[in-house]
Amino acid sequence: MWLLAIISVIAIAAGVWRAVDGRSAKKEALEASTASAARTFSIPSQEWFTVQPRQMPLGIPITGSLSAMDSALVKARIPGELRDLQLREGDRVTRGQVIARVDATETEARFRQAKLQADAAQAQVTIAQRQYDNNRALVAKGFISDTALTSSLSSLQAAQANHAAARAAQDAARKNLDDTVLRSPIDGQIASRMAQNGERVNVEAPIVEVVNLSALELEAQIPANDSAQVQIGQAASLQLRASNGQLPQNLQAKVVRINPSASSSNRAVPVYLQVLPAEGVTLRPGMYVEGFIQTGSLETLAVPLSAVHTDQPLPYVQTVRDGTVQHTTVSLGARSVGQDVTWVAVEGLQPEQIVLTGSAGRIPAGTRVELQPQSTPAQPSNAS
Repeated sequence: MWLLAIISVIAIAAGVWRAVDGRSAKKEALEASTASAARTFSIPSQEWFTVQPRQMPLGIPITGSLSAMDSALVKARIPGELRDLQLREGDRVTRGQVIARVDATETEARFRQAKLQADAAQAQVTIAQRQYDNNRALVAKGFISDTALTSSLSSLQAAQANHAAARAAQDAARKNLDDTVLRSPIDGQIASRMAQNGERVNVEAPIVEVVNLSALELEAQIPANDSAQVQIGQAASLQLRASNGQLPQNLQAKVVRINPSASSSNRAVPVYLQVLPAEGVTLRPGMYVEGFIQTGSLETLAVPLSAVHTDQPLPYVQTVRDGTVQHTTVSLGARSVGQDVTWVAVEGLQPEQIVLTGSAGRIPAGTRVELQPQSTPAQPSNAS
């Protein structure tokens, strides 16, 4: 009995000690929190700014790969053995330049045959014409009947028709002979070579692809909801992403064509932009670019997107009033494009209101702060 009583007393004492210790810990935490709130933090001049109305450029983001506006795939027009193809990728060609030939032995023989048949038909026309002229003279003198004249006229007309058919066959044979010579339809460079000398190629077999690098375009897929904002002639700003640590290269473009219908696969509207030449920048088909089409501008109160916090149900910015940090809920609107800092239009702020940048970090509401003075109005950086 005495043992059970002693154990009970010890248990009760331990419980009382834990309760007292817990209250002490809570009291210490509360005192620490109060001390933290009472402490004044210094905010560097580059980590705060005053909200001002600003002109925000608006646009539609675009990405894609460059392609040549003028390109041609040279194909075989007649079957045969490929010969005299000396050009390779990167070689320059001019319009009308001979690229290759298809063995013309059989084609030349057919052309000669067609020419001889046309010559023979011409001889038959000459004979029929002479016969008709003679019969017409004899009919005039009454030596033969009109029936003979009619028969000779029919023979003449048949000979003329045969000659016309033979001439058409000769023209077709000449066309086939000309088609054995493959020429470049445009000025440009050889982009790809798809056949080799000695190969037997069929009709429509691709031989080489020629591209003109003097004019490049970008096909951008615009969401159907945004396509109404795009018009022919609008300017666009593009960036060619560089490698090896080099800076991106800026390009200018303009909208030249808009597809009248949306794609059935992604419900986007293809928009075509002509990329303008840029000094010191070498562009080639297949290069990846990104940018935006300029659709207008908006004057509004705006803050850097990085200054907006989203760790609460509603977005907010950290403002300073009477030396105290406040979490001010804002409504977000349009975002700017084409600037080092992405700005977002906001509602819920007043002009000249002080806002902390993103680099200031998250500061609890109610914290006392002291703003370091600025020599010039602060311009938030991209890291803000």
